[in-house]
Amino acid sequence: MNPLSKRRIALGSMFFFIGLCFASWAARIPDIQAKFQLSEGQLGTLLLFLPLGSMIGLPIAGWSVHQFGSRRVIMIGSFAYALTLPLIGLAPTTWLIIPVLICYGMLGNIMNISLNTQALDLEDQMGKSILASFHGLWSMAGFTGAGIGAGMIFLDVSPAIHYFIVTGLSFVIIFFAQGYIVKERKVSEEGGLVLRKPDDLLLRIGLIAFLGMMCEGCMFDWSGVYFKKVIQADPSLIALGYVAFMGSMASGRFLTDKVTHRFGKIRVIQVSGLLISFGLITAVLWPTVLAATLGFLMVGFGVASIIPVSYSIAGRSKLYSPSVALALVSTISFFGFLIGPPLIGFIADLFDLKTSFILVALNGVGIFILASIRKQVFSITT
Repeated sequence: MNPLSKRRIALGSMFFFIGLCFASWAARIPDIQAKFQLSEGQLGTLLLFLPLGSMIGLPIAGWSVHQFGSRRVIMIGSFAYALTLPLIGLAPTTWLIIPVLICYGMLGNIMNISLNTQALDLEDQMGKSILASFHGLWSMAGFTGAGIGAGMIFLDVSPAIHYFIVTGLSFVIIFFAQGYIVKERKVSEEGGLVLRKPDDLLLRIGLIAFLGMMCEGCMFDWSGVYFKKVIQADPSLIALGYVAFMGSMASGRFLTDKVTHRFGKIRVIQVSGLLISFGLITAVLWPTVLAATLGFLMVGFGVASIIPVSYSIAGRSKLYSPSVALALVSTISFFGFLIGPPLIGFIADLFDLKTSFILVALNGVGIFILASIRKQVFSITT
């Protein structure tokens, strides 16, 4: 096996580890809500702090990767990220879990930027598109983590013990991969990832990614709650919606490169938006375990291509280098991840969870419209 293939496997395993940790946290959100006896609005407020930490981590990630290189950031950040997970389960009060969630979100985005920097560098060296496959591994890990979470719930294992087990698995992956994560080639960028005004292309792509990430964040944080409160599923089935969503998103991302090559990036984004809308509307109109599971499957397939295709389009910007373009799109899209989950909680408090999910379904319509109008903006990608 050649060195690039070994590096690809190691880097893929790191994407898997990050997804496994995040899914483990998400799968136990209903238990966290029950532990602290939170209403939907209070849970929405609590969930705000993790994406807030992600936003704080974005400029830190850009500066640290520029100053020290992505390899060093990945090695330090991965251990810190894995060790922070059990602290969420051990936190005895909401006041103590808030700083832990901020730290967890910050470390997660630092890992996100540094791993994607490595992936883009490897993609350039291999001379073919592989970024979507890494995102697919992240999603597959999410599916795996959700399945493990469902098993832990069934066995009545506490979130803290569950998270310690995941941390142990994470250490095994990190030790395996560390020898193959190498220093990327030097890229000429002043000051690391700098916030700049995006051009029309990046603004449009950023808005599409914003709506996609908003929907993705809502599904991560609220799918389990929806099955518990609206579907009133058996406790052993509460994680089923999350598993369905993550499973279809993972498989969809492995198909993304092939599908976009055949039908084009714009058409894929359009269909993705429609799948998101139809999936959420199905779960709202027919609140049964079977219908909601099928709906969440559609949402997963819809969300699957949004971020990989958006990153791919951004990377072909004629005005910015790929890494700067990626930073701009990531900045815009993470506001969606920041706003979505707490917005669901606030709307649910005013009305109900069904109303919240109907409003999120409008994101899919927005994605379809943004991908359909003024197609000349996307002309460099088709």
